[in-house]
Amino acid sequence: MTEIRTPERMKILDKVVELGPLFAKRADAIDRQALFPYENWDDLTAAGLLGIVVPKENGGLGGDFVGYALASEELARHCAATALTFNMHVATTLLVGPIAGSLGLDKGEQAFLDARRETLWRGVVEDHHIHSQPFSEGLAAGATAGYATRAEPVDGGYLVSGRKIFASLAGASTFHNVLCQVEGDERLRLLGVPHEGQGVTIEGTWDPLGMRGTDSRNLLMDRAFVPAEHEWLPPGVFNQCADRFPHFFMTLSFTYLGLMRGILDFTEDYLKTGGRRDHPIKQQGWADMNIRYEQAQALCYRVLADAQTDPTQDKITRAWASLVTTMEGAPEMASMAIRICGGRSMLRPSYIERAYRDARCGASMLPWSVEVCLQRLGRARLYDGEE
Repeated sequence: MTEIRTPERMKILDKVVELGPLFAKRADAIDRQALFPYENWDDLTAAGLLGIVVPKENGGLGGDFVGYALASEELARHCAATALTFNMHVATTLLVGPIAGSLGLDKGEQAFLDARRETLWRGVVEDHHIHSQPFSEGLAAGATAGYATRAEPVDGGYLVSGRKIFASLAGASTFHNVLCQVEGDERLRLLGVPHEGQGVTIEGTWDPLGMRGTDSRNLLMDRAFVPAEHEWLPPGVFNQCADRFPHFFMTLSFTYLGLMRGILDFTEDYLKTGGRRDHPIKQQGWADMNIRYEQAQALCYRVLADAQTDPTQDKITRAWASLVTTMEGAPEMASMAIRICGGRSMLRPSYIERAYRDARCGASMLPWSVEVCLQRLGRARLYDGEE
């Protein structure tokens, strides 16, 4: 625990702790109306948290992958939908910052990255740009790869055409950072499509079961122009990030770990303030909830200590196990809480009613959905060296 919660990381975490109670007060209205949490984002901006992993010398807070994980966990303890949207923004700054920086790029790639970093970091810190990261295209059920979005090179940049589904922050982003390919080139490119650009359309409505504040409508791009300076990574470097720092794909689980803690907080308060804490069945349920949470957090924190470039297969396998433990543990804990707190907990507005719906949404989130991770865990170490 002390290796994870270093003094530098705790300074950043304190900023989230301070904002948490305010976010909790707004969470019900955000859920009821399926509204993007603009006020929360204003507070995150004022606290400097948009630049949580931007280096201090560039005006950011200087956090790392583990520091962000702790911040996301604490944020979700108070408002899970806000934490999930925040993850989409930070994902880009993680890729362009510490993850790409750990790859040992050649001189040309590093010069390209340094120039793009300056542009992106300045935009985040000085102009408060918000970045989203819509990767999913829905090409096939359970798809974890394959991109139909195309970028056509033109003078000064690219024309991007394609469709992304579940494009979180659809109406709030400054840039929609999409993965796409140039015809005849298998390398993936990460391009920042301007939200206000011609050829960009947000379609559909957003009225889901849970995580209702994420505004994850569909993003359509019809020859949308992207300036060359908004290609955030050198061509093909995203492929390296995905292959060599796979822990990047577990960031969503930090939100759900925080949600588990929020469920635990609520149930504890309920039992202490008239919820029959002397009842043996409720005590047994409370014990089960604590075990489930401690297991998920302990495994997650062990995986955070593992997170590095070029991890061993055992470390990747442990990351899959951690994600499943958290994503399945959150709805199971919410279900336990409903049983312990009784029928009134299912009536709106109720934290547990909202948390149950939010928690149930996690298992299907790509690219590391529970289904995908279980499939990979089911084959892990059983087919070493075999195709």
